[in-house]
Amino acid sequence: MSAADEGRSLGELVASATSELSGLVHDEIALAKAEIRQDVKRALFGSVAGVLAAGLLLFAVPLLSFALAFWLRNWWDLPLAIACLIVGGLYIVIALLLLLWAKVKLGRISPPERSIRSAKESAAVLSRARPHPRPAPQDRAGSPT
Repeated sequence: MSAADEGRSLGELVASATSELSGLVHDEIALAKAEIRQDVKRALFGSVAGVLAAGLLLFAVPLLSFALAFWLRNWWDLPLAIACLIVGGLYIVIALLLLLWAKVKLGRISPPERSIRSAKESAAVLSRARPHPRPAPQDRAGSPT
């Protein structure tokens, strides 16, 4: 079926193709934004776990360390230095567990695979599109120029 059969001019077909291509690009960008937004949420939750681990180490450790060390010293009659070492080791274990959890959360972030696959498919389709050759212009005598 030719353009004349459909009642559409070449200009209308080009405008339509340009519009469709523009829509395709906008859809690809929207898909990429949605996938990246999902990964940003995962990164946010993983980062919050890391910040919580740092906050625990910076603010709570000194107070809780002294309290627990004095409790160990009084309860088990340990020397204060040994009680402080036990408490320090406990907080290091807790911090490492929180950092491991943060690493797991951050490790789930992946590239926007659907967007990449869709863009590759679109590029493959567009690379196969070939323009139709136009006949060479002829002068008035009928010979090609």
